[in-house]
Amino acid sequence: MTIKILDNETINQIAAGEVVERPASVVKELVENALDAGSRQIGVEIRGGGISLIKITDSGVGIPAGEVELAFERHATSKIKTSGDLQSIGSLGFRGEALPSIAAVADVEVVTAAEGEASGTYLLLEGGKVTKKAGQARTQGTTMSVRNLFKRVPARLKFLKSLNTESGHVSNVVSQYALAYPEVAFSLTIDGKENLKTSGKGNLLDAIIDVYGVATGSKMMPVDGTQQSWTADQGALDVRVTGMVGAPELAKTGRGYLSFFVNRRWVNSRTLAYAVEEAYSGLLMTGRHPVAVIDITLPPDAVDVNIHPAKSEVKFRQEGEVFRAVQKAVRQALTQQMPVPRIDDTAAPYKAMPNYRIDQLWKESNTPAPAPPLMESQPPLTASLPVLRVVGQVMNSYIVAEGPDGLYVIDQHAAHERIRYDTVLKQRQVKKPEVQGLLEPATLEVTPRQDAIMRSCLERLSDFGFAVEAFGERTYLVRTVPALVAGDNWAGMLKELLDELSGEERSQWEERIVASIACHGAIKAGQSLSDEEMRALVRQLEQTANPHTCPHGRPTIIKLSGAQLERGFGRTG
Repeated sequence: MTIKILDNETINQIAAGEVVERPASVVKELVENALDAGSRQIGVEIRGGGISLIKITDSGVGIPAGEVELAFERHATSKIKTSGDLQSIGSLGFRGEALPSIAAVADVEVVTAAEGEASGTYLLLEGGKVTKKAGQARTQGTTMSVRNLFKRVPARLKFLKSLNTESGHVSNVVSQYALAYPEVAFSLTIDGKENLKTSGKGNLLDAIIDVYGVATGSKMMPVDGTQQSWTADQGALDVRVTGMVGAPELAKTGRGYLSFFVNRRWVNSRTLAYAVEEAYSGLLMTGRHPVAVIDITLPPDAVDVNIHPAKSEVKFRQEGEVFRAVQKAVRQALTQQMPVPRIDDTAAPYKAMPNYRIDQLWKESNTPAPAPPLMESQPPLTASLPVLRVVGQVMNSYIVAEGPDGLYVIDQHAAHERIRYDTVLKQRQVKKPEVQGLLEPATLEVTPRQDAIMRSCLERLSDFGFAVEAFGERTYLVRTVPALVAGDNWAGMLKELLDELSGEERSQWEERIVASIACHGAIKAGQSLSDEEMRALVRQLEQTANPHTCPHGRPTIIKLSGAQLERGFGRTG
């Protein structure tokens, strides 16, 4: 095989493969260009998941007529001049790769006008080559239309997800930059319907409400980075941390609500995510993650943004200092604006002894034998609980029971979750969900990201008793809900479920729906129970397939053995 230099078309498509992964990649690059151009209004429109059309309209400085064609040449940029500028990048874009990469895999139309120009310029590129150029009226700014994405590399289309999923990724990109630039008015239209609109008033809380809704915005707390104690150690890196963090009750099952901006660039960073989650230590249950919008400001030469083709990752010169600054800032915001509970772990989760025979246990007890199983199709109980006698309730959250070999403490919420989980599975197996019709159909408004997921899972939700139909822009009409959640905040449960599904593969959706229905509406911690209710709950737990953990994997019951009690009271060594 002979060695030869590749032709320009192949080179451009290879480069495009690094920069343009999916429609959301195109939106990200063009939105960043609009922000670098000083735009205060940015409109995004997509059709067909962004494959048929991506249109970005901005009010920035525009491109001078003599430079429009040059902008589509590889490595042509106005952001940097020399290699030395790479050590201190202050703009979002800088490589000069985005526009030629996009033009290599799609048809691109540009209408732009720079300040002082009598008319604008129209440019059409097909296959990366200019096929038409003309004058066209336009106010200052740029409109970039990208059509037929991956038309020349159809193999790339096979790697894309559904149109709704791709639209969801685009929605997330626009939402993130709306949070990073609250002074910019963003709008997003998907297939002719308005998906997102922000005010551009410059207030971060306003942007959070526009993106996540009033319910989330009302539970966000400011991180005030102006305090000296929140910067790095004296004489070290000069770093400021600002933004907002959510109260612990806003916690989510995934990390999709952690937003990080470094010098206003949206980035993914395990270091920053870990710093925020460490700040919440002791405040969240295992498997739950906080809501946070964090902006880190530091000297441009203290961070390297030139380490990833999509510029989505950065490398800090002093990573430890940044970690400590973020952790300290978030922790101080939490401790100053809410009490921090103290959690001390004691007994270990209960683990059943194998092959326990009820007729060998505690024969002198007055406790009646367990009731028949709740579900006839339930598998045999190979690790069931021993016979327990309910003693009482502690802190309105834990049921205390006496067993044949010690003291048992049952988390009433986790136990009820397990009971409800098995009930939902049974209903799903026989395809007969118990539903509750609403007296009047209720409207449900969702966020842009939730909307994309909702459209994909309407049929799946109906299998569990939700009768939901589209009803306007980002609004749905709900007619029935599962009977198990009818008396609870089913609307909040449904929104949280959509957030969970956005970070999951479709194969995991059914499991998430079952667990969510089981959790919402279950007996709460802090809820007082009668003796009869406690006994019924324990008996039902005994009949479940796995009484030892809730659907999320947390223990439902812990045990203090007789030996532990004797040691605790000094009866044995």
